[in-house]
Amino acid sequence: MRNYKKYSVWQLGHEITLEIYKMTKTFPKEELYGITSQMRRATYSIPSNIVEGCGRESDAEFRRFLIISQGSASELEYFTILVHDLEYINNSTFEIVLDKVNKIRRSLNNLIHKIQS
Repeated sequence: MRNYKKYSVWQLGHEITLEIYKMTKTFPKEELYGITSQMRRATYSIPSNIVEGCGRESDAEFRRFLIISQGSASELEYFTILVHDLEYINNSTFEIVLDKVNKIRRSLNNLIHKIQS
């Protein structure tokens, strides 16, 4: 069994989850069960799938959960674009969040390829 806390990509995922929770507190109340809920779910899915994959026995299973995390990161990227276009976040916040999402995606991709080798 792997220790998920040793993976920097898990730490990045946890950090962005905390940031997204703070950010979405400012969204309109009518979005609570819409974009806010969906964006939070996509965000916490990134580190939680890494954790679940670490609890699996094989590299193949771990890799599968990393791929699921990668899908959640792509979903978060879209939600970030959407909330920016809806003017729920400013340009500065948009750039910061998008940069972190892309960093997570790159890190996940690198880890996936490392496990394949």
